[in-house]
Amino acid sequence: MFSHIKTSKKNKEVVTQLTNRLNLGAENVISRIALTYSLSKDKILKIEDIQNSSGKEYSKSVLFGQNLNYYIGMVALHYGIHRSDKDLPKYIKMHIDDGLQLLDKELNQRSNIEGFDFLVEKIENGFLTL
Repeated sequence: MFSHIKTSKKNKEVVTQLTNRLNLGAENVISRIALTYSLSKDKILKIEDIQNSSGKEYSKSVLFGQNLNYYIGMVALHYGIHRSDKDLPKYIKMHIDDGLQLLDKELNQRSNIEGFDFLVEKIENGFLTL
């Protein structure tokens, strides 16, 4: 099992900007949304494409809170692996990084939408977060 996850160096600034812009809570909340947003795109990411780990660091308890098992379960199910698989933390990290980039790109194209409205729109279109 892992004790912490670190975003890429590039995403350290992105998560701060998204947190300030969306006003939906702390950076760990935005990272949770990014993880599930990336998973909702049904992408299978390749471990060899993993980015650096020089960015924002989260302990697993801060990142996932009481919902750790749900997030681990979502990623394990997505990849068809066991929750104890040694690569699970890498997949989590990659989907957080991917989701942060996806959110940043989409929100840069929609400068007038607020965080709550953005989240409601995504939920209405089938994207759910915990």
